[in-house]
Amino acid sequence: MKKMTLCLATIAAVALTSCNNTTNNQNTNTQTVTTEQTTTPEAVEGGFAYKVSPISVVEWVGTKPAGKHNGTINVTAGGVDVENGVITKGEFVMDMNTITVLDLEAGKGKEDLEAHLKGTDPEKVDHFFNVKEYPTATFVFKSFDGKTLTGDLTVKGKTKEVSFPATVTITDTKLAIDSEPFKINRVDFGVNYGSKSVFDNLKDKFINDDIELVVKAKLTK
Repeated sequence: MKKMTLCLATIAAVALTSCNNTTNNQNTNTQTVTTEQTTTPEAVEGGFAYKVSPISVVEWVGTKPAGKHNGTINVTAGGVDVENGVITKGEFVMDMNTITVLDLEAGKGKEDLEAHLKGTDPEKVDHFFNVKEYPTATFVFKSFDGKTLTGDLTVKGKTKEVSFPATVTITDTKLAIDSEPFKINRVDFGVNYGSKSVFDNLKDKFINDDIELVVKAKLTK
């Protein structure tokens, strides 16, 4: 078996914490590869050797002074090509309508926070991800140096190059990507609500700019 260390991202898609305590007047703007021998979702899925399985997710954690929230976003399309044990091409699509909050119970704030993050609350459409206008986020592979996977992450129509570590396991029929925790700055993608780097009147009622992400992607031939 061969092993190589690779970095991948997701957020995925990014998602982040509730702003229940934030002012409401802000309209924001080592790949390890093991081999055993050997932008619509539909369009992206087409020509890849390994295609994304529906159990693939990006886990997210967002924080603020009062606490934190965590959840997932589904990776619903895309795939990877491999040549001689090396990823040569890859693209992943995150369905932003699948933003889910895991640390709150139904009827106890879960639905409200999910609606706020998605922008389905008509008074808070663009506070976070505005899924009606931007229903997907994408990550497109660019290169890797044996330890770091680099690609273009696009969220809310804004694209930024990101890099991060992951373990990649490849067999003849399956490919798994499990990243280490890494962070992105949501403000880079126009997700400005509750950011003290954008608004100067928030005092302690702010949401941290960094979102922690973990990619857990499964692909099959």
